[in-house]
Amino acid sequence: MRRTRAGFLGGLALVASDAAPVAAGMPSVNLTDAASLRLQSISFFLALFLLSAVAVRGIWNGFRSDFPRLPRLSYPKAVALVGLWGLLFVLVLTMISGARELMTPGAWKKDGVTYSLADEQKPAAPVPAFEPSESVRRDKLKSLFHSLVVYAAAHNGQYPPPNDTAIPASLWHTAHASGMPFIYLPGRTTTDPGRVLACEPELFGSERLVLFTNGDIRGMTSDELAPLLKGVK
Repeated sequence: MRRTRAGFLGGLALVASDAAPVAAGMPSVNLTDAASLRLQSISFFLALFLLSAVAVRGIWNGFRSDFPRLPRLSYPKAVALVGLWGLLFVLVLTMISGARELMTPGAWKKDGVTYSLADEQKPAAPVPAFEPSESVRRDKLKSLFHSLVVYAAAHNGQYPPPNDTAIPASLWHTAHASGMPFIYLPGRTTTDPGRVLACEPELFGSERLVLFTNGDIRGMTSDELAPLLKGVK
C-alpha cells in the first residue's frame, strides 16, 4: 500500500512539474526579473549551505572510526554547526574591518558597495579635443603667409619649397589638436594672382580655409577646392 501511494504521489509530482500553466480565469502571480534573479541567488546559496552541512556531517562521522569518543553528528546538528561557522566568519571579518578603520581613521570611504582609499586618485575623465575657432584658423594662415611673403621678397618673388627651414616649423601646422600640416603648393610666385598657395586638410567639417598667392583667405568646400588642387598629392 505504501509503495502504491508513493508511486502515485511521485507520478503526480512529475505530471504537475511538466504541465504548462493554464490561467482558466484564475489569478496568476509572476515575479519581476529582479525578484526572479534574487530568488535564484537565495536558492543557490541555500542549496550550497545544505550541501555543506551534508559534507560536514560525512567528514565528522568519518572521523569517528579513528576517534570513537566523538559523538555522532546528525544532519540538523550539522546544519547548525555550518551556520555557527558562518556567523563566526562574519564576526571575524567585521572585527578586521573595525580594526582597519581604527588604525587608519578617515582613510577609507564608501565607494558603491565596497570601500576605497579616500586619497586614491581616480583617472581623470578624458578631455574633449579643443576645436579652434575660425578666427584662430585664419590667424594661423595669416602668420604663414607673412613668413612666405618675407621669403619671396628676398628670392625674386619665389615662394619657398615645402618645409623650408627659413620658415618656422610651427607655421606649417594647422590649429588642429593633431598638429597636421597645411597642404602647401610649391612653385608659386607673387605674380600668380588667384592661385592657391596653401589650404587646410579636411579637419574642420565641410568648409576649409584656403590661402591664395595674393594673401586672400576664403572658405571653400572640398568639392570647390578639388579642381584647384589637381596634381597635388
